[in-house]
Amino acid sequence: MRIKLNPRARHALTTLTHYGMITLGALLVALAVRVFLVPNDVIVGGVTGVAQLLSTYLGTPVGGVVLALNVPLMILGWRRLGGFVFGIRTVYALVVMSVAIDVLAPYARPVTSDPLLYSLYGGLIDGLGLGLILRARGTAGGTDIIARLVEAGTGVQPGRVLLMCDVLVFSAGLFAYGPEKVLYALLVAFVSSRTVDFALSAGRGARQALIITDRPEGIMRALLYDLGRGVTRLEGIGGYTGATHAILLCIINRSEVSALRAAVAATDPHAFVVISEASEVIGEGFRPLRPEQRPPARAPSGEPTGRRA
Repeated sequence: MRIKLNPRARHALTTLTHYGMITLGALLVALAVRVFLVPNDVIVGGVTGVAQLLSTYLGTPVGGVVLALNVPLMILGWRRLGGFVFGIRTVYALVVMSVAIDVLAPYARPVTSDPLLYSLYGGLIDGLGLGLILRARGTAGGTDIIARLVEAGTGVQPGRVLLMCDVLVFSAGLFAYGPEKVLYALLVAFVSSRTVDFALSAGRGARQALIITDRPEGIMRALLYDLGRGVTRLEGIGGYTGATHAILLCIINRSEVSALRAAVAATDPHAFVVISEASEVIGEGFRPLRPEQRPPARAPSGEPTGRRA
């Protein structure tokens, strides 16, 4: 039985879930740092990597430089990425991560000294932690903020932005640490960036089905009433035959693909079906829009392709 919550209780539950994700993400990052990366002298990317380089060349304190570089990024992120909510969640993530790194120091022991293993698993755990933090609308500071800003402005995936920032830092570190350490650091950054993107997209994907058929009514009934999915009907003209066909657009979950195939086959075995991956679906029947993303006024002729009303 589904429990209906009032808006205030739903908001509190969502906030609690987000802070749980941030906590878990920060602990995973700390674990990756203490168990895989620091014991094996892996070069760190991002703002911390810049601080490492400045410490190597100029003797500046790493912690002070990290704090100094994070202040303008925090101010910029505060203005562009959600104000108070963004600031509090980012500070919380930084505090949990920093405390966990120091607390784990006396107890954590390196699991392996094999360069390939600590690079792969260190990048995997680090990326999973960062992905959870970003998914909960927070950041771990530094280049995470830059990644969120670029994503908001251009739609580029955060993992790619983080990888580009790390490549710039590692390029500068080539002269200080030598090519071998930089190559392993690049492997960590690549694995971490791909894992970040996976963590952000996991559970948000769906399947888009385009069905070209001469028997649309039966297929539409099956999709609407058996699968409970909305359908948009279009008209198309065959390029070779010039014949007019109905084109049905339907968005479904991965688990509903076989049911859709069976419904189409039972009604029109000669239908042409294209099923492709939709990386993210926002709207009725799927993930709702965030409160700050106000939907535009809906046109009278609009037809939802999610869960039917």
